[in-house]
Amino acid sequence: MIPDWKENINYPALFFLATTVLLGVLLMTNPHKSGKRPHYDSSSILDRIVYIQDLALVKYNYTGVIGYKDNMKFLNIDVPLTEKYFLLKYSGYIKAGVDFSRVKVEAIGKKVHVSIPKSKITDTAIDENSVEVYNESENAFNPIKIDDYNKAIIREKDAMTREAEKRGILTEATQQAKLALTSLLKEMGFEDIDITEELTIPQYH
Repeated sequence: MIPDWKENINYPALFFLATTVLLGVLLMTNPHKSGKRPHYDSSSILDRIVYIQDLALVKYNYTGVIGYKDNMKFLNIDVPLTEKYFLLKYSGYIKAGVDFSRVKVEAIGKKVHVSIPKSKITDTAIDENSVEVYNESENAFNPIKIDDYNKAIIREKDAMTREAEKRGILTEATQQAKLALTSLLKEMGFEDIDITEELTIPQYH
């Protein structure tokens, strides 16, 4: 009589062996599970930093009215009956941030130092679809031109930028960049994190 091979298999022992092998494979392929922190050099850290740049942008939204008035001039004197004017209502925004492509990184062990450039205005925009024209003059001697609207919008963008800077958008952008970097570096396993603005990176020994 031929013995049934199924009766000779020790199923608990086989299950334990398979589980042990699978766990070993997982530990070898996942350094976090084995208690090891993956190694990051300055280049790989910088790649991760550049990837999150958009998360560190600060955006102010604006709604305002642009007033425009002009006259034809002769010898720097306004010519009578040549005044033109209009009002524009608009919505727009201004963004500020740090150029993460210019960040400098030095890391050793669980210590990392990051030097970031000063924050700057990255975009100032007025939504053309939001623009509404009010109280527009109709002067045959000095008609309104497209260039008049463009000049008014350019001046308004400059005013938006100055106002945003007064309100501290650049300082806020720097703070936001530091928060985003700190969060990323902690997630990467660094414990001693030093972030400075446009300073020489110290040499760790």
